[in-house]
Amino acid sequence: MTGDAQFDGTALSLLWALPFAGILLSIATGPVFFPHAWEHHTGKFAAFWAALVIVPMLFVTGAGTVTHTLAHTALLEYMPFILLLLALFTVTGGIYLQGNLHDSVFTNTALLALGTLMASVVGTTGASMILIRPLLRANDDRRHNVHVVVFFIFLVSNIGGSLSPLGDPPLFLGFLRGVDFFWTTQHLWPETLFVAGIVLAIFLILDIYLHRRDGRLPPLKDPTPDAPLRLHGKINFALLAVIIGAILMSASWKPGITFTLLGTPLQLQDLLRDFIFVFVTLASLWLTKAEYRKANAFSWGPIQEVALLFAAIFICIVPVMAMLQAGSHGAFAPLVALVNHADGTPNNAAYFWLAGGLSSFLDNAPTYLVFFELAGGDAKTLMTSGAASLAAISAGAVFMGANTYIGNAPNFMVYAIARDAGVKMPSFFAYTLWSGAVLIPVFLLVTWVFFI
Repeated sequence: MTGDAQFDGTALSLLWALPFAGILLSIATGPVFFPHAWEHHTGKFAAFWAALVIVPMLFVTGAGTVTHTLAHTALLEYMPFILLLLALFTVTGGIYLQGNLHDSVFTNTALLALGTLMASVVGTTGASMILIRPLLRANDDRRHNVHVVVFFIFLVSNIGGSLSPLGDPPLFLGFLRGVDFFWTTQHLWPETLFVAGIVLAIFLILDIYLHRRDGRLPPLKDPTPDAPLRLHGKINFALLAVIIGAILMSASWKPGITFTLLGTPLQLQDLLRDFIFVFVTLASLWLTKAEYRKANAFSWGPIQEVALLFAAIFICIVPVMAMLQAGSHGAFAPLVALVNHADGTPNNAAYFWLAGGLSSFLDNAPTYLVFFELAGGDAKTLMTSGAASLAAISAGAVFMGANTYIGNAPNFMVYAIARDAGVKMPSFFAYTLWSGAVLIPVFLLVTWVFFI
């Protein structure tokens, strides 16, 4: 962030990082341990942590620097980020898959594979919301169906989103920092194919075993009899193509026209991209029948919460970035030492596990930014000589969001929908046992194959 240069990161203490840690811990614990207060006072939590950064900044740097810094953060990073999420949220919320597939040994595996592929195109949240209800309907006459939802969270809500900036919020933040749109596709497909292939194979074996167990017991009545699948709201796929086109346009078209607002340079191509995001959102609302959104249980609550929380996150991360830019001369020197070998070369296994470990319990988008900055913060360098480090950070942030219910936003949404549908979902800690048994060995293996 250009605004961060106003701060001397070497002079900042770790106290400046407390609001950032506080907002992330609030996000991690609020929906689980005090859901009522969190639901009704999310904005107040966000405002409290943001104020703990803004007020001290006013005293230390003055109103001019604070205004410039916050304008830079809001206009160049927060607004494009939240407008993309809004567009994807609205468009995918208008796609409704009606009907019920007949459950067979391979139906679930095929749906999970399809969702894994979709996640990098419509986002992990979009793919999750489109497919979770058809998957639940296909399995609502089974005694053993918990594993289906758990693996859905693993694959569709997380791992599948690793191949494009549309897939998961951390990767779009990387795109805003200068990472090429197709860089993740080109550099993460081996890791993604490796991890997704193993996890999907484990699911297939487990599903076959549990199918046979179900087959030895009296069948249950199917509450949603088989019906042909019908896809509604197909116009939204065209709108998804418009979103992708807008992002590619902003990356390739450089007219050299710049506007300045509050000391922040705004490129014409970026302004046009953000305008298209707004246009697509309004077009989706106009062109999609309200009944399709109603069938998807669509509401504005989730995106409103995300907008409030990320406004606070982008503010709270400003001093953290300044300290990270100070490198070994700043308060985060011990963290710098962890991700580098004694000879100064990057420790990519450490990048993978530290970025992933924090993404398991904290929001993976700001976690990605922290380690992106820790690796140098220069996209051109990271895409070339630092490609292995950037791949490790990206894979860790996306893959390990699956380790807990709070690692990625779709996880808890899928959990809530499945519980409402009558699935006896595992508790927070029981779910971590699932991820520990299935995912951690796979992540250890991918570390050995790709990051050592």
